[in-house]
Amino acid sequence: MDYILNQIDTFVTYLEGLSLSSILNTYWFLFFLEFPRYYLAESLVVLYRCANWKSIVRQEEQAAVLLYRDNPLVTILVPGKNEGKHIYKLTMSLKEQTYRNYEVIIVDDGSDDSTPLICTDLERRGLIDLYLRLNERGGKASAANFGAYYAKGKYIVHLDADSSLDRDAIEKILLPFYMDPDIKAVGGCVKVRNNRENICTSVQALEYLKTIMVGRTVTSALGIYRVISGAFGAFEVQTLKQVGYWDIGPGLDGDITQKIRKAGWKVSFANNAICMTNVPVRWKKLFKQRLRWSKSLIRFRVRKHRDILLPNRNFSILNFLSNLENIFYDSVLNFIWLFYIINLVLTRNDHFFEIVLLGFFIRYCFSMLAFLIILIITERRREELYLFAYLPFVSIYNGYFLRFARLIAHTQELFFFSSYKDPWNPRKTSVCAQLENA
Repeated sequence: MDYILNQIDTFVTYLEGLSLSSILNTYWFLFFLEFPRYYLAESLVVLYRCANWKSIVRQEEQAAVLLYRDNPLVTILVPGKNEGKHIYKLTMSLKEQTYRNYEVIIVDDGSDDSTPLICTDLERRGLIDLYLRLNERGGKASAANFGAYYAKGKYIVHLDADSSLDRDAIEKILLPFYMDPDIKAVGGCVKVRNNRENICTSVQALEYLKTIMVGRTVTSALGIYRVISGAFGAFEVQTLKQVGYWDIGPGLDGDITQKIRKAGWKVSFANNAICMTNVPVRWKKLFKQRLRWSKSLIRFRVRKHRDILLPNRNFSILNFLSNLENIFYDSVLNFIWLFYIINLVLTRNDHFFEIVLLGFFIRYCFSMLAFLIILIITERRREELYLFAYLPFVSIYNGYFLRFARLIAHTQELFFFSSYKDPWNPRKTSVCAQLENA
């Protein structure tokens, strides 16, 4: 107890000796790099949307009239391996959709569970329109391309098998196509279904709300939206044909989005088209997932689509800014942070504990601002309000856990091309992808 009281007294004494300039000099990373991008910019865009919400609602209502007048056939495409236990529940949930003109194609990517029996039975009973099977696993992109070949719809809605949708999700994700004819792909808003399972899933729920629901609303409004989630995304079929569908190899979400942007089309985010998904419940599994996700930034933005950063004949200022912002804030900033921490340890080791503790409280204040923005946007305000109690963990989760995962992933991918060795994707397609992207 005496030790704790001494530490508190030391911390209070440290605070009393601080000035505004010394705080800014110590926490320049937070105030001048993180706050403008992740809090200030998002707050301004969300407030602007709030001020114009009547206009946004009116545009959606007009788009809904055009959608139902056109009444296009929509292909719901569900590729995956060993997803048999999820397929029946997914097909039942699709029957509750407000938009009814759709077909369902399930593509089995070489499953060795009961998927063939389940899907064959569902097809026989008319609960799905087409079941396709790849006897040898080719990867998610290969499965998606196989299913897209048989698609009859004007639009393809790509879903993960373990997803569940709000009743109006298909309708909502189609509306942007009827707001702007240059929009050829739309991302849905993915939220965490198992958010109350433990601390690990709860902080992920907050992360999804912050980075997907709010973050992608903002980047879409600014014209630099860059990742349509594979869990829930909609694409115009003619545009998919134009860009050559999904490229095989590890990862497909950011890649297909980038290909569509490079073709000169717009992509949009539908924050009110809600898809629920389960997230990892164990930190080890989550860390491995984030390693895999983070490698895609280097693989696609730095390597495969590096031409966007060059003044070539296909140059687009929005594509340039989209990639540059992504590379700087999600990669370069991590290495700057590492040197920032090392510098603090070496030069301020006499007050390192106090610096870390005050930094925690600053981040906590930022997190409260972010949570307020979340509550302004979300349609599940009452259900998600409980997540406020988990804000203290966000500082550690975002500031250290995720940053450390990205540092490792980007280093591995930059120097060792490690994503092409990931067992999550078949070895043969990874080899082909590496040769094509070299």
